[in-house]
This record gives sequence, C-alpha cells and structure tokens, in this order.
Amino acid sequence: MRLGVEETLGALNSALGPGGPVWFKETHARHLRARDFLAPRRALQARFGDDQVPEGVVHAIVGLQGPGVAPVLCCAPTPAGLALRLQRSVVFERVLCSVAAYAAPAAPTAPTPRIVLHCPALRGSPSALRLSQLRAVIVADHLARILQAHRVSVRRVPAVRDPHMTAFLQQLRVDWPEVSEKASTEALRNRAIAELSPAGYAGALPPGTLGRVCLKELMEERGRTAGYDPNVDSCLVTEDLLSLLAELQEAVQAGAVGSSLGLAAAPDAGADSYVVLHVVSCEEEFQQQKLDLLWWKLDHQAPLSQKHLVCGPVKVAGAPSTLTAPEYYELRHTQVCKVSSLKHGKDLEQDAAWTDIFRVLSVATVKFEMLSTAPQSQLLLALADSSISTKGSKSGTFVMYNCARLATLFEGYKCSVEQGLYPTFPPVSSLDFSLLRDEGEWLLLFNSILPFSDLLRQMAALTLTRTAPGLHVTARTETVCKFLVQLSMDFSSYYNRVHILGEPRPHLFGQMFARLQLLRAVREVLHAGLAMLGLPPLSHI
Repeated sequence: MRLGVEETLGALNSALGPGGPVWFKETHARHLRARDFLAPRRALQARFGDDQVPEGVVHAIVGLQGPGVAPVLCCAPTPAGLALRLQRSVVFERVLCSVAAYAAPAAPTAPTPRIVLHCPALRGSPSALRLSQLRAVIVADHLARILQAHRVSVRRVPAVRDPHMTAFLQQLRVDWPEVSEKASTEALRNRAIAELSPAGYAGALPPGTLGRVCLKELMEERGRTAGYDPNVDSCLVTEDLLSLLAELQEAVQAGAVGSSLGLAAAPDAGADSYVVLHVVSCEEEFQQQKLDLLWWKLDHQAPLSQKHLVCGPVKVAGAPSTLTAPEYYELRHTQVCKVSSLKHGKDLEQDAAWTDIFRVLSVATVKFEMLSTAPQSQLLLALADSSISTKGSKSGTFVMYNCARLATLFEGYKCSVEQGLYPTFPPVSSLDFSLLRDEGEWLLLFNSILPFSDLLRQMAALTLTRTAPGLHVTARTETVCKFLVQLSMDFSSYYNRVHILGEPRPHLFGQMFARLQLLRAVREVLHAGLAMLGLPPLSHI
C-alpha cells in the first residue's frame, strides 16, 4: 500500500490520545533539514499541561505502523515542540519503487454523488465572452478533469452549439461536449404557461418572451433559507431558457449511463443523488438564481441540491474593460511568439515545428493566470510581456519550460546509452536510494511526489459535498497550479545545482540511477498535474 501524508498525520495524532489534531507536516527546506513533522510546544502544553509528553507516548510514536503510515526514525522534544524524522531512505525506496501509485489520483473509498456541471457562459459566442466568463469556463473544465480522474460521473451542460465557440474551446484545450439533439421543452413549456402571471401583472414584456413566472412563494419556502438573493421574485420565461432547463433535466435523467460505465456513483439513480454545480461569473449569478428556482417550480423531480461556484471579477491593468476572451488569447499568443523569438535569436513564428509549441505555451499562460488565484477572489491581470517569461517563477511558461528540461535530460541519457557511455537502466528494485542525500532530493519527494494524490483527492472532496448548507461552494482550483509552480521551482533549483548525468565512471552510476529514478517520479507527477489542466507535456522550448 502506498504511503500517505494524511494517514501518517492521522496515526501521529491518534498516538497522542484524545483531542484535536496537533501534528503538521513541514514544507520549508530550512525546517526539513532537522525534522519532517512537528507537534508545536504550545499545542502539547494544552494537551498535557506543563509536563513533558509521557515517555510511553514518544515510544509509541517511534514504533508507529499501519496502512499508509511512513516509517519513523526518531522523535524527540525540541524548543519548538516534538520533532519527528522519518526513515528517509526507506521512504525513498517505498515511493520510487511504486511511482505510478503516487502519480495517479487515489481511488474513491465510498460512493460519490453524480455531478451535473453547468457553465452558462458557454451558451453564447466567443466574441461576446468576457474575461470573467472565460475564467468560469476554465474553472469548470478543470473541475471536470479532477472529478473524472477520481472516477466520478460528470455530465457537462450546456452542449456547445456555436461552431466558433467549439473552435475556440479546442484552441484553449477545454474539453466540453458539442452539439447534441435539442431536448424536448414541451412539458416544461406547458407547465410554464400554467404558471405565468396574469397579463395585467406581468407588465411590458420583451419580444420573444412567453411571460413572467412569479417565484416569491418558492423563494420564501426554499430559497431564502438556502441563501438566495431576497430580490429574486420573478423570472421572464423564454424559449432559450426552457431549452436550457430541458438540457439540465435531460442530463440528470441520463446520469444512469455513468453508473453503467462503472463510475463511482451513489447506488440510487434518483435526482437527489446529484449535485448540480453551476459555475458562473459574478455577473451571471443573479440570473442563475432565478433559473434554479424556475427549475424547481416547473419540474418537481429537479435535484434538491443546486450549488453555485461564483468566479470573481477579472480586472486588466492598463487595458480596456471591453477586452474579450479571444482578444486576450491572441495577445498572449503574440507575446509568447515574441519572447521565444528573442530567446532563440530568430523569428520562429513561421517555423511549423514551433507552431504547436507556441499554442501550448499560450494556453498554459492563460490557464495558469486564470486558475492561480482562488476563483472566488478578484483576479488582476498584468498584460506586459514579462508575465510570460520562462525565467519568471510563477507563470505557466515557467512550468512548461521545466517540463521540457526534464524531457531533455532523459533524452540526453538515452543518447548516452546508445553511444555506450552509460549502461541501460537497471531494475528499480536494485537501486540504492540511501545515496539520495541532497536536501533538494528530499524536498522533491516529500513536498511533491508523496502528497500529490492526497492533494487531488482533497480537491475532489470539496466539490462533492451534497449536504453542505447554503447555496455557495468554494473550490480550491488554484491548488494544482500552485503545486506545479512550486514543484518546478524546487526542480529548477535542484537541477541547476546538481549535475545528474555525471562522468561515466562505474562507481558513480549508483547515485546517478537513483537520481534519475527520482526525476522520473517528478516527471510523472508533473505530467499528471498538467493533464488536470488539459496541457500536454513539451519536449523542448
């Protein structure tokens, strides 16, 4: 069984006896030189008083065992608290001999609700797509990938009908269903007509509107306690609105298909086994609240659990507020081409071999900018060329650059083997991981490889809470981007300092192979993280 940070923390806290969690995992290089986990002194004093932690408890901690629990080397009191260090060479061996288990999302341990993921921004054309709506689209796509990686049944709505929007989403590497047959709106229309307010109360109606439906009663009955805006009192009903409701309705009814594919769905197929998650821009939320209530009013089988993930506004420094999503992408693409041409000293934009690379770098720039800030917060974009440099440590291009450096390293090793400089890679089980003594090596394993699958599992769990009170949900969609940036920074620092492919001398091969296996794991985790963003790995930049 794979080792886990959560399992280890759980066992450490249990060893201290009844009470809340005390231990935490260290992440900073300075602290990791001395310890891997710490139980702070003040927290221990609150648990045990001014007395020291009983010696029997310390002995129990050193001897901890259990599924997923990392082996402990020593545990001792320090001025900061109870410091614990793992058997690092054993942890290296356990992890690096089973890389695939750590580079993939952990399988769900219990049935999960089905998800209908709705992004209303996709109903229009790309030329009308505001940056805040683009943000919602990218967040929704990222959530869908995270959930599907955990074998959760996800139905994405609406199907995209505008061919220009389809082409733009393909350019952005956003995976969303295209045109489907229009769902029947007859039953919903009949119900809506029966619920329309009398003509004298509806006021003047815009052209193409069937009428106005009063939502006050439903608002008082259900909406107010759920956190809906008290100003939601009625909704203008149009054919387009009924078509969208019919598509949502159909997505729920068709969800049984997901179960037949073996996805980790709840055993009952009723509507209440669903979470309908509306990913909306802040400008769209009020209208979406009306749509929620209208669905409940017209369809008594509509899911009771509808949640909103509201993406905050996107502000652009020094640019017109009318900048559209395609204009923003084209700007970034132009800048990527310019920066790459300056770096290589020649114009590469017309070079067919670089066309796909520039497209991937442009998408990486856009997605990292849109996802690196918590979605509920305001996002401020800086459009200067400097924001996409491969030397800047927080950009998508920086991550892709380090992805390419890893590819170059392994290509260099392969060529050296073909030239007879190095032997072929030995069985992983024969490697001596006690040769990994550099602090940068432990940093990569302990902060990136070991916790990766736990990080993805936590992200998926945040989205799957069906019974959480309130209308709004939070999702830490910035987590994967920040993780990949930190992994790239740690790898870059290590790679710049340590010569991996050293002199071809037999007595140095053992350490070289151990380091290569570590960087194989780094590569697998990096690729898996990029897949959660819809980004392919690059072999060169």
